[in-house]
Amino acid sequence: MISGLRVAFFVHSICSDWNNGNAHYLRGLVRALGSGHTADASVVDPEAVAPQGHDVTVFEPEQNWSSENLLTESKGTYSLAQFHAVYPDIHVERYAPGVANGSALRASLAGFDVVVVHEWNPPELIAELLELRDELGFRALFHDTHHRASSTPEQIRLLQVERFDGVLAFGEALRQIYQERFGIAHVWTLHEAADTTVFFPRKANAEQDVVWVGNWGDDERSAEIRSFLVQPAAALADRRFCIYGVRYPEDALRELDEAGVSFGGYLPNLDAPAQYAAARLTVHIPRQYYAAAMTGIPTIRVFEALASGIPLISAPWIDSEALFEPGEFLLVRDIGEMVEAMMFLLANPAAAEQQAQRGVEAIRKRHTCAHRAQQLSSIFEEVLAR
Repeated sequence: MISGLRVAFFVHSICSDWNNGNAHYLRGLVRALGSGHTADASVVDPEAVAPQGHDVTVFEPEQNWSSENLLTESKGTYSLAQFHAVYPDIHVERYAPGVANGSALRASLAGFDVVVVHEWNPPELIAELLELRDELGFRALFHDTHHRASSTPEQIRLLQVERFDGVLAFGEALRQIYQERFGIAHVWTLHEAADTTVFFPRKANAEQDVVWVGNWGDDERSAEIRSFLVQPAAALADRRFCIYGVRYPEDALRELDEAGVSFGGYLPNLDAPAQYAAARLTVHIPRQYYAAAMTGIPTIRVFEALASGIPLISAPWIDSEALFEPGEFLLVRDIGEMVEAMMFLLANPAAAEQQAQRGVEAIRKRHTCAHRAQQLSSIFEEVLAR
């Protein structure tokens, strides 16, 4: 397989994870595409696919909404320092507003083989990158880890996706949308995955019975959070529930308090493995788009939770791509089944441990960032050969 390529990623932010879940995956993917060296080599999963050995640079703007909001959090500065300490191998270049329209970006990208452009970039920057692709000769790939191609396709059309050399879609349903609705010939399904250099089972005393790490997300799953987490918490009043996340409105916080749910606010993603280790189970609450129009996309936290060795119960979600096998997590259809599943796992530690182990094995065999890096290297090879 091809190696030693110069690869650039243009992202909203890889340093800040505030309401920016794709940063979790991109960190692991960039590490696995590069040398694979970590701050502590002992935490690397020995069963993971070998790193790909490319020379990777990540470009992000100096000013972005994720970083700005992060720095308003009490743990914001800590979170940024933690990122740089855990990922010293990730080379980040930050550019000032307007620099992309000058000669600086042209000089920075000279000699690159592939440029991957995430969909949370402004149209003006993307237009400039496509012009530089035509001038400098690198290949440009569009990377989509969201639902806008389905929910608001007019926004995606502004990004000139038809001019790219191909599209990386984080689910088969999204791949089909790009082929059928946008007429893109070269589209690959590239699911997210767990960075097993930081997400792996840890030993800790159980401080919570149920933990959930997730953001409110406006109306995309507010009803589902109430149905599959808040109401079960109220029904299981003798159990300890805790939620971490951002963008929770006041009425939602009141509901959590009334249901006896502890709210921890913003949680740096690199602290999530410790929170999973200190709880007895977690849940997956998909946003409406991933439960209906774009089935088969589990999103990043499913991979991370399973990699951490915690039993997981999912609200209604169709695994249309058969990413997981029976027994690797529990799937429920309604509130009653969610309460029953929680009671079962909390009352049967052996069964919970068995399920957790199956989840860990599923990630290590099929869904690590190293697996995705290997797949992406094959895509690079295909695109460069055209």
